[in-house]
Amino acid sequence: MNVQVLSDQVLLNNYLSGDRSAISSLIERHSRRVKDYIHMMVKDRDIAEDIFQETFIKAVRVIDEGRYSDNGKFLSWILRIAHNQVIDYFRAQRQNKSVTEADAGYDMLGTLRFAERTVEDSMVSDQIERDVRALVELLPAEQREVVMLRYFSGLSFKDIAEQTEVSINTALGRMRYALINLRRMIKEKNLVLS
Repeated sequence: MNVQVLSDQVLLNNYLSGDRSAISSLIERHSRRVKDYIHMMVKDRDIAEDIFQETFIKAVRVIDEGRYSDNGKFLSWILRIAHNQVIDYFRAQRQNKSVTEADAGYDMLGTLRFAERTVEDSMVSDQIERDVRALVELLPAEQREVVMLRYFSGLSFKDIAEQTEVSINTALGRMRYALINLRRMIKEKNLVLS
């Protein structure tokens, strides 16, 4: 039987039955989508490759320990692990304070800058970014996650809904409340973000 037509569940069952090549087939099947997702989040191929490796190591460990229960959504599950690995990476970077979106060449809305930045532009942009990041960190976790996925990762609301395992309406609602809360905090703190 051709391995390409085997379902994810069949490959997992084969792996658990002792066919070690089945997990390689499963990883290969989903590698492009997982790598692209991670790279989109971290904007660095080498870091994305490291996180990709960690993602599948963790997935295989969970499968080996018998903690994976198949619900027909292996890809969603592996993307969730990748997402959590990316969050762990950013948390570590935030603690080290070594990487910001400005360093990666992106402004606050996640769009590329086309003009060369002056020192003043950099200083203002960095301050605005710190202020916005600090406010985003004050949001409830569900709202913060949607803001990060939408503005800093550029995901559509459909992708956000799939990634966070909620409906599109719930994702949109969380964004709406996040924006309301951010506007309120900006007004309370008298911040100027321009």
